[in-house]
Amino acid sequence: MSTAARALAPRAAGPHGRGMLASAAAAVESFLLEPDESRLASDPSVPPEQRPVICVFGLARGCGATVVARALAAELAARDPAGAAAVCCEARPSGIPLATRAAMSLARALEDVPGATARAVGRLCLVSGAEPLALSGAARYVAPLVIDAGSTALGGVPASVADRTLLVSAQAVEPSLARVGAACVARVGPEPIVVLNRAPHDQMGAMALPNSPLGAQLALGGREARGDLGKAIAELADLCEGPG
Repeated sequence: MSTAARALAPRAAGPHGRGMLASAAAAVESFLLEPDESRLASDPSVPPEQRPVICVFGLARGCGATVVARALAAELAARDPAGAAAVCCEARPSGIPLATRAAMSLARALEDVPGATARAVGRLCLVSGAEPLALSGAARYVAPLVIDAGSTALGGVPASVADRTLLVSAQAVEPSLARVGAACVARVGPEPIVVLNRAPHDQMGAMALPNSPLGAQLALGGREARGDLGKAIAELADLCEGPG
């Protein structure tokens, strides 16, 4: 019987029932969320002292920039020797905040950044309230950082501190907007990667991510997306870790 199956198997009722349920929940959390050590890079392409900082902008509200940011961060976390990554964001996480030990350790390490409120979710440490410049300076030496910069403005400090920048678009967004946005971001940071979210993988001129409601839920919970979305996010991570 698997670890998860044993944890969920019925047990006799008794005065210690609540303790048994708590133990079962802990076993399920460990089964689902503890890092798979075989996936951690034995020879990472990015030296530990130089973790990447990536900024994600949305070109329109509702285009899925937050999902892309967290899915990418979870993939980078799985590749990092420490097994966790940070996401600079303002959105509060939803649901039960199950987290790995690595993510909880990262939250403790980053909570000293001025203004920061850190919370571990899945493989991720979600950080709100901190200035991107201060947070990137602290995170570079402990974990990859993805800045979820939203869709209200392009460029600025978030783009200037990033090693790579992503512009998340959707099929309903006018393609010319991506070109204008890319030009704006390129003035203060590296040439951005345009990501077309919820689109067929064979789209021309952009990195396309397929629609996957389940993958999106996993990403929002700080875990790697699976299936076709997971493969596309892995390709996106390869681009982000490659030469700028």
